[in-house]
Amino acid sequence: MKRAIIESRPYLLMSLLFGISYFFVKDGNIPGMYLMLWKGAAVSFLAIYAFRRGPGLDGRLIALVMAFGAVGDMLIEIDLIAGAIAFTVGHSIAIALYSRYRRSEMTFSQKLFAILLVPVTIFIAWSLPHERSEALGLAVYSLFLATMAATAWTSRFPRYRVGVGALLFVISDLLIFSQMGFLQNSNIPGLTIWPLYYVGQFLIVTGVIRTLREDMAIPNP
Repeated sequence: MKRAIIESRPYLLMSLLFGISYFFVKDGNIPGMYLMLWKGAAVSFLAIYAFRRGPGLDGRLIALVMAFGAVGDMLIEIDLIAGAIAFTVGHSIAIALYSRYRRSEMTFSQKLFAILLVPVTIFIAWSLPHERSEALGLAVYSLFLATMAATAWTSRFPRYRVGVGALLFVISDLLIFSQMGFLQNSNIPGLTIWPLYYVGQFLIVTGVIRTLREDMAIPNP
């Protein structure tokens, strides 16, 4: 038990340290490269946590999801499309993982929510940018984003961790897209995008790892 705590908590604590502090320094005078690495470190430590604590193939898959998220976090500071590609790869891996853990029983409202989540998210993303040439790209990316969230919601991973975390991810990305449209001159995206995204990723990885360990009867300190 003591060894497990020593092995797991430092990575989560380091992730929280970088994730929380990034919010307060992101608009400061830190040179761009250092700030980009600071940002990437937050989810990178979640990837290390998943790699060290996640058992079997599925543990490696969620670690890859976090790793591509960290790469996307950094690349998006250089090029939006490059960042989106990294996130899309991560979403694709997450979809494959969540689909392996599909919940056997769901209420009608839960099924309906998952079904509507994909087209509604795509439509919102498509409608946001003022520059209509950007709409198709956002819609294509949002297909992967929303499918990731829908499969997370319908998986047997804890809904109030993994499902909610995936929805926070969706909201965060839609707020990014809103900066191309009606919120381009608003402070709201700057105040909400990172907290929603980081909390979402934190909930996802801890929820998935806990379930994987419980399935293999490995203690969760």
